[in-house]
Amino acid sequence: MTNFIEKMVGDFGEKRRWKEYKARTKALPAPYRTAIEGVERYLMYKGAITRGATLVKMLEDLADLFEQAAADATPIRTIVGDDPVEFADAFLANFSEDEWISKERTRLTDTITKAESEEGGS
Repeated sequence: MTNFIEKMVGDFGEKRRWKEYKARTKALPAPYRTAIEGVERYLMYKGAITRGATLVKMLEDLADLFEQAAADATPIRTIVGDDPVEFADAFLANFSEDEWISKERTRLTDTITKAESEEGGS
């Protein structure tokens, strides 16, 4: 029964981890909270990660980074550098295997390989 419910509403463990992540970010000092919310928003729009477990892991890693920086009083620019977009893109690259575009890249490569093999057989 639990398996059926999880298929309908999603994995309960992932939802619990998401809520924990949101609580962690809410507990950050205001400047760090503002920064992580901006990075999160960008990652959600840019990343299009298809696996919930990967998305939550990525956000947990992001929370770890910002929590440690807040604890050490590390300036936000030291975390994200001069170009926050470059930082977010590099961070996202660590989780790119589960982006929706990865499936399309594979599909395109397979299609071209198939077309190439058909070309040889014509």
